[in-house]
Amino acid sequence: MSTTETTSKTYHTQMEAARLGIITKEMQTVAEIEHRPVEFIQRYVAEGKIVIPCNKLHTCLKPNGIGSMLKTKINCNLGISRDCKDYDIEMQKVMSAVHLGAEAIMDLSSHGNTEPFRKKLTHECPAMIGTVPVYDAVIHYQRDLSTLSAKDFIDVVRLHAENGVDFVTLHCGINRETIKEIRTGKRKMNLVSRGGSLIFAWMSMTGNENPFYEYYDEILDICREYDVTISLGDACRPGCLADATDQCQIGELLRLGELTERAWKKDVQVMVEGPGHVPMDQIAANMKIEQTICHGAPFYVLGPLVTDIAPGYDHITAAIGGAIAAMNGASFLCYVTPAEHLALPNLEDVKTGIIASKIAAHAADIAKGIPDARTQDDCMADARRKLDWDEQWKYCLDPETAKAIRASRAPEDDHSDTCSMCGKFCAVRSINKALAGEMIDIL
Repeated sequence: MSTTETTSKTYHTQMEAARLGIITKEMQTVAEIEHRPVEFIQRYVAEGKIVIPCNKLHTCLKPNGIGSMLKTKINCNLGISRDCKDYDIEMQKVMSAVHLGAEAIMDLSSHGNTEPFRKKLTHECPAMIGTVPVYDAVIHYQRDLSTLSAKDFIDVVRLHAENGVDFVTLHCGINRETIKEIRTGKRKMNLVSRGGSLIFAWMSMTGNENPFYEYYDEILDICREYDVTISLGDACRPGCLADATDQCQIGELLRLGELTERAWKKDVQVMVEGPGHVPMDQIAANMKIEQTICHGAPFYVLGPLVTDIAPGYDHITAAIGGAIAAMNGASFLCYVTPAEHLALPNLEDVKTGIIASKIAAHAADIAKGIPDARTQDDCMADARRKLDWDEQWKYCLDPETAKAIRASRAPEDDHSDTCSMCGKFCAVRSINKALAGEMIDIL
């Protein structure tokens, strides 16, 4: 059905539009980005296997689709803390992340007046904007956690929706049963999810059920009104290899599968968040389990980190796990920086984390056979064969760094077609000359 034939129809969410046969302008944009027919995008949005997070109030947004059959997307976590309070620096990180190709920014601010920064993001940033409302509840009300009511938490979800946020992470799958599992279980790291730990603490102090679980239908109504995508947070994600794929993690995943279906009944878009720290040999199974239990809803993973012993290098441990996860069905990678487990990332950490995640995502897309995924690699191969350095820079993920390395270690002689490692021993140079019937001068 064409767009002009359906503009008279009304809809609340992208999922509802797709189910009504409406092709929205956001679906058209995603189809162009993905080199897919728009009907393909519409079909999977209707099924819940693609989400297009796009709050109606985020008017400067460049829409992107998230789903295992699309290009793997990257999220960048930012935001101030009590020890790092400069919003101007965070905005520099945002612009740098967008420039480097991050499709989403999550504002995880946990200090100060958070609303102006959130509004600035949704008024100026073209990337999808996500938040974790439970972080903001204590800050917004300036009250201790135990004094907050269920209504307070739900009202903050509405506030974030009104601010134009495209997706919210809500730890809806943790409940009283989870508290029993943690108290009686044998996990090494218990809960490492910041949002999950806050909900656990609130439930423990008040004796009440998780408000995001108890009042889930009310939250769905808010998300439907603004077309906010729910990212079902994994409060029980493993924080070390020893806790991976345990009863606590899988038990929560079962609840998230049920909550996914409840959201779809109200035409609310859903992503599901996943681990965490996972040994390499368990990653593929984790992805398949999620796809089965959560009915193909897009999977959003942190890492997974494949070892626990690399502080300062966790962008590498996460990129290894992220590539395996995306190849096996993950749709959305949350970047991990060298500062993970150590500090709030600075500008250089943000860049390093994004590049590592982009490499993982791109490698996975090639393995999955995503349309056009390998074109850039093939163009790079052609440029390298010709020893055309200017052409090579066009296809680099990070041309500035590549140029700087070459410039800082240029050949002593004027061999512009080679580098300082091989010089005239360059294999590509030798083969090119041999095939052209030229003399190969080494000495």
